[in-house]
Amino acid sequence: MGLFRKSKAPADAASVTSKASKTTNNTAQSPPPPNKAMNGHSTFPALSTANIALPPPPDPAQDPAAYLRSIHAVRERSRIVHEKAKCNNLTHFDVDPTKFGETAAYIVSIIKRDFAPNYQAIPPHGRWQHFDVGGRQRIDQLLMSWPSKIDAQERARRLLDLFLVSVLLDAGAGTQWSYKSKESGKTYRRSEGLAVASLEMFKAGYFSGDPTEPYQVNAAGLNRLSVNQLAIGLQVSEANPLAGMEGRADLLANLGEALRNTEYFGSTSRPGNMLDYLLSHPSTQASSVPIIMIPTLWNVLVDSLASIWPASRTQVNGISLGDAWPCSSMPSAPRAQPWENIVPFHKLTQWLCYSLMAPMTRLLNVQFVGVELLTGLPEYRNGGLLIDTGLVTLKPADAKRGLDAYRNNATVKGQPCMEVVPLFSTDDDVVVEWRALTIGFLDDLHVEVNRLLHLEGPDKLSLAQMLEAGSWKGGRELAEVSRPNTKQPPIMILSDGTGTELMWAGWMFGSIELGKLHFRVKRDRSNIKFATR
Repeated sequence: MGLFRKSKAPADAASVTSKASKTTNNTAQSPPPPNKAMNGHSTFPALSTANIALPPPPDPAQDPAAYLRSIHAVRERSRIVHEKAKCNNLTHFDVDPTKFGETAAYIVSIIKRDFAPNYQAIPPHGRWQHFDVGGRQRIDQLLMSWPSKIDAQERARRLLDLFLVSVLLDAGAGTQWSYKSKESGKTYRRSEGLAVASLEMFKAGYFSGDPTEPYQVNAAGLNRLSVNQLAIGLQVSEANPLAGMEGRADLLANLGEALRNTEYFGSTSRPGNMLDYLLSHPSTQASSVPIIMIPTLWNVLVDSLASIWPASRTQVNGISLGDAWPCSSMPSAPRAQPWENIVPFHKLTQWLCYSLMAPMTRLLNVQFVGVELLTGLPEYRNGGLLIDTGLVTLKPADAKRGLDAYRNNATVKGQPCMEVVPLFSTDDDVVVEWRALTIGFLDDLHVEVNRLLHLEGPDKLSLAQMLEAGSWKGGRELAEVSRPNTKQPPIMILSDGTGTELMWAGWMFGSIELGKLHFRVKRDRSNIKFATR
């Protein structure tokens, strides 16, 4: 691990580790998945795929836009920032390498608390666990409620329908909103609340254009869904505000139009029909089980969903790159090509990959090759963990600028005004550098966590398992004990609530009250465009 490798955790690791036992009850512990999926297959089947060659990334010299939109570019470009972090040579953050062992020890303490000694029961990071908040296996119950004539492929299509819409709705709920389950009467908040709400809306047919087939999402259903209908489904009111309602409705309407692409979504315009596209793709291998390449799934999501997002300000040769941003810690012109100062993250696409793989694996025993290409998610829970443990610290000048922005934003009605933390927009160089270093440190922590758990070979936790059971959960729990009133991360992001908070991208919005719902108003900025020489 070089600079950050330590023989044992620092003596003061207990000061952070002890926080694990002080977490508020709002944190949902991920229950272990069943050992067998609904069709009897193992949840985590073993299959050797070592000899399957993955396609190479696009050549950046020939097509820089295609390269920056690829999954390969995320880790490769972030590594440049991470190397500077290991030398404590970042633009906006100071790095304390003595805190690395403490951070890893804290993650290990969370994992041991919830899963020891059965670490292989940890599910990979994904949306499935959010549906099962409180230990209730809602997706398994949903599957059992369908008649036996519904075959495994259609069951998988239905879950893909649900999971995709649920992920898009999960754009940050804020601290005021909650959802009372119509089925259990219990109240849930944040990502888990949005998961339960979207599940109950799915079962009620909110997203289907066919009243006789409620358990589906299709173009007709999404195109007819209004802001008011969405607000009713999510129980939004003046007393229970959810930021960005209009943006969420627009996002689903845009998805409805994208679903009319028959190549990916078939004649019935359903997200779940991507299953048929993937299974029939030339790169998919039919062995004892289907083997799908991650770059194939990646390209489906990037290409088919590109039209649902606002045009990115970051472009190369007129092509929008999505969640990719210029960063001062990257190489810059004239010594480098103009595209080389861009670092891509594609956080939402990665979150969708992690989430959509689960139904296909659990129900159809589909295997995915190239999962190691996916990175740790560069979002505020994982990134917040690094700050709250003291591994990285915002430099004084940037901290002052962010605190001033927070205080100015606090004068706007409805905006947070307690537990002051630095505030930046998603395109700020501070946030871009923070996200890039987060990817690199998560890779390092993944290695160190396995070492501390004494896990080797096939017993090692995957990166997705560490995210699920350790870093993401640990980041949330540290936020809860560090800022108990708001439970916000140590750096707040000015976001639009349209789903781009998940990918840390999009237009900047200021918050206002409009009627009985809490909406947001755009603050447009000039586009950032690049052309290759």
